[in-house]
Formats: sequence, structure tokens, C-alpha cells
Amino acid sequence: MTPATVTAPATPAPGALGEAVFVDLDGRRWPIDSERWHAPATIEERAVLARCGAGPVLDVGCGPGRLVVALAEAGVPSLGVDVAPSAIALARSNGATVLQRSIFDELPGEGRWGALLLFDGNVGIGGDPARLLRRLGTLLGADGVVIVEVEGPGVATLRRTVCLERGGVRSPWFPWAVVSVDDIQELAVSVELRVRDVVVEAGRWFAELVHA
Repeated sequence: MTPATVTAPATPAPGALGEAVFVDLDGRRWPIDSERWHAPATIEERAVLARCGAGPVLDVGCGPGRLVVALAEAGVPSLGVDVAPSAIALARSNGATVLQRSIFDELPGEGRWGALLLFDGNVGIGGDPARLLRRLGTLLGADGVVIVEVEGPGVATLRRTVCLERGGVRSPWFPWAVVSVDDIQELAVSVELRVRDVVVEAGRWFAELVHA
């Protein structure tokens, strides 16, 4: 039974409590790469970020702000948004410019963003990728791009209710989704976007979506 109220999970942190994992209602578990999430952007991630052009860039579900920091280092104006207070605090301590806000709230620059980012599986935010991408389409400038990290070929696209578990402690339940590269074209078309390109960096898959 899916709970009626959903609370955003705290940002997982590396350390003594052990690895963070997602757990679904059926008890299935899969790991989260929290070490990567807290580390500076990798060379491969910076290569993908270079596809943002001159920006400005909005990082959706920015977590500790590592992508915002990498963009700032490259001279690209950027902003991160996240609903989790712990994530926002970490991002600000890392020097990132961020807002504690839902992507579905009113945001600055609506319809004028040069690029929008959904890395680290954040296309799953809210458990409804179509609704999320439709919202991003309203934020995107006429010539802008949405860069979405997706799962590789053969992975099932699905929606789940999950919690975040670390050191035996669980967050409240919240909706999440997984989108495969096999299905991103159909999903994009359904929200009046199209896939311009798909790139693979270090075994990770990224789709570039633009206005149809």
C-alpha cells in the first residue's frame, strides 16, 4: 500500500553508517553510489556538462551541488534546486548556488534556461517521468537542451515506491521511477520533446532532449 504522504529523503552521506540503498515495497534492494554523489564531478561527467553550452544551466535534484560547482569552474552560470534541506546545506557549504525548492514550484528564468540536468537517476523524481519532463519543457528555452541520465539497454522502465535505507535507518516512503534508454524516445515524444542525441560516458547513458 502506497502511503498518502511523501517526504523527501535526506541526502545520503558516505561514512561510518555503511552504504545507502533504495528499498521498494517488495523488499527489493539496490545500492546508491553515495561516494560518487559527494565527490567532485568526474572527467566523464564534465564531458557531458560541456554539452550544456553557455547556459544558464539548472541542475534538478542537485544534491551536494557537485555539478553546479563544476559548471561554475568552467565559467557556465548555473543554479541547483533540491527539496532536501540536508542537500541544500551541503551544496552551499561546497560553494554551489542553490535553491531549496521543488521543481514543480515557481522558479526563476522559466522558459529561458539553456540547459536542464537530470543526472544520477533524477528522471525518477516524483515517480512520474512524463510529468517531470513536461514541467522541464516549460522551463527550457527555445534552443535549450535537457540532459537526462537513463538506464542502459535492456533495463526495464518502471515506477516504484521506495525508501532510502542507511545503517538500518529508513526514510519515509516516496515515489521513484527508472527510465531505460530503450524507452526515452517514446517518453520524449509524449511530452512534446525529441531525442537529439544519446551519449555514453564511462558506462553511463545520457539522452539529450530538445523541443520537438
